[in-house]
Amino acid sequence: MPAEASISRPVSPPLTQRQEARRRRILQASAQLAGRGGFDAVQMREVAESSQVALGTLYRYFPSKVHLLVATMQDQLEHLHGTLRRKPPTGDTAAERVAETLMRAFRALQREPHLAEAMVRALTFADRSVSPEVDQVSRQTTAIILDAMGLEHPTPDQLSAVRVIEHTWHSALITWLSGRASIAQVKIDIETVCRLIDLTDPEGARGGGDEARAPG
Repeated sequence: MPAEASISRPVSPPLTQRQEARRRRILQASAQLAGRGGFDAVQMREVAESSQVALGTLYRYFPSKVHLLVATMQDQLEHLHGTLRRKPPTGDTAAERVAETLMRAFRALQREPHLAEAMVRALTFADRSVSPEVDQVSRQTTAIILDAMGLEHPTPDQLSAVRVIEHTWHSALITWLSGRASIAQVKIDIETVCRLIDLTDPEGARGGGDEARAPG
């Protein structure tokens, strides 16, 4: 199927409760298989069997393994976001809080290296046909960073900083998974790029969201 046709596919109606439960089983099966053996261990037929759905139904939800694993990454980030909301970062500055948040995400991935490898490979392989799923991952990552910053209404400069941080985070994931960077080096890189946040703070605020939004 041409990528252009996939990009223009119509927006799906909201899932019913039964469909959402089925989708949840599919994502759980994907994560379990990836956790055991990485990208190559995720086979669509086995995902269908493990989640107790027909293979044709699985392909209606996710047209390919890459679509499925990118959606799995978004689901994992959503779960992480919930955990972070229950136990938010404690740094004094927005930069410190974001760095702490992203390192907590790294440590979670470190506990599931095969799953991390599968999701990052899928994100790297994703072509234009997977744009909606990739956009979901990006939006979820942005939401996690903005929550750590304490911002609801970021400025254009702050959003630019967030995008650079996202790119660095993704690159750091790749270099770590390939064995070209240690967690210690990743921490240094993340802390360095997160300093962009304080540089783009229009008020020069260093506190939480209320201070960042307070008028000068």
